[in-house]
Parts: sequence; structure tokens; C-alpha cells
Amino acid sequence: MVARTLGRVLLDPDVENDVAYELCQVVGRAILPYRRIGDDRDGGTAFFFRSGDAEFLLTADALTSDEAGELGLRGSITEPAGVAPDALPLAGDTGGWIHRPEFGVAFLPTGDLHGYAREAGWAWRTQPVIEAIAADAAVIGRLDATAGSAFVLAHGVREDGGRPLEVAIERVTRAADGVRITTELPAGYVGAPVFGVQSDGDGDLALHCLGLVLPAMNGGHPVATFDRIRSVLPSGGPSAD
Repeated sequence: MVARTLGRVLLDPDVENDVAYELCQVVGRAILPYRRIGDDRDGGTAFFFRSGDAEFLLTADALTSDEAGELGLRGSITEPAGVAPDALPLAGDTGGWIHRPEFGVAFLPTGDLHGYAREAGWAWRTQPVIEAIAADAAVIGRLDATAGSAFVLAHGVREDGGRPLEVAIERVTRAADGVRITTELPAGYVGAPVFGVQSDGDGDLALHCLGLVLPAMNGGHPVATFDRIRSVLPSGGPSAD
């Protein structure tokens, strides 16, 4: 069963599990662990977003600074096997986060990341979140105070320091202060993409990336929504090629 109105949707738990599984198949290789080098805190998550020919790495601004960072690499997101390093420092030629603290986000055009990989003899094999599923203002506007299903794909933090890819199934609402996830998420989830499902007047379901997770506040997490993120990304930005 699906509890729904026009707009936000609260799914049956079995359906939620199915959606979570499908998300991992479709955009699992967009998601990467990120941390500042030398930072003993838990770090967070970054993800690839593609709009037309332009591609960006997105995360929460709170995770980035002028200090060097480190992007974790899984074997499934690079080719050929065994050539790419386990982590990629984001400093010097591959640094340069663009900060938009008014929305809580930071983004990095990925042209240099692809160039660095080519020079080192490997290539990215990612599944970016694409423009077609990024929520616009109309999608965000249909959210309300009634909780809907939300899916957060992130690299959590194990006790041994491992960073596995995980999916948290949570609840999302919208109030006067914006969109938020109603509970605090585990370590490593800040910066991760948040997905939701909405229905149209015919009852058809559509998946949307609502935005990304910001640091916890008041027992939950604000979400930097994609209508705002899109407004600060350069139009016709650098190609991923």
C-alpha cells in the first residue's frame, strides 16, 4: 500500500525497501565519502550531479574549508581495476570548492577530477544524479508538514573507520523554516543526497532528489533543496569530459 495525496508520499515499508534497493542500483556510484585531511571528526558524503554536459561534485559547505580534503574511492567507481588510489586528495589542481554558505552547500566542477584521472591512467565510472530527477520549486512546494518517505544514500562510519555505502529510510517535512529530515542521522550522512517520492493527479509516482543533508539542528537535519542548489550552479559549466 501507498499512503498518498497529490504531492508528498508516505510509502508502505516493503515498498520503501524496494525503492531503497533501486536507488542503490541507479545512483549508488554517484556517492562518495569525503573528509578534511587531518580532521578527526566523522566526515561526510559528497555526490556527483550532472546537468546537461556540466558535472559537479556536491556536498555540505560545513564539510569543506580552505584545508585539503580527501575523497574516498571505491573499486566500483573507477576503471581499470586496481589502478586508482583508495583516496583522492582535493588540494592544488583538484581543489577549489565553491562555497555558498547562504544555502549551506559547496560544489566543485569535476573537469579537473577527470583530468587528474586521465593523467594517472584511470577513469571515473560513476552514475551521477541527473537533472531530470533534481527537484524544482514546484516539487519542493508540494511538500508540507505531513511526513513523507525520504531516502538518504550516504557513506556511514563504522567503528573501525570503514565507510560503507548505506541507505537510511527516514521522514521528510516542510515548514516555514524549510525542508527537513525529522530525525538525526548517523555519522557520515552530512552532505548526502536526499530522495523523495511524489504522486501526480493520476496517482503515478515519481522519484525526485530533494537536495542534500545539512548538519543536524533541533533533533533533525535541514535539507538544502535542489531548487536553491540549481540556482547557484554555473549554467553551461565545465564538461565532465
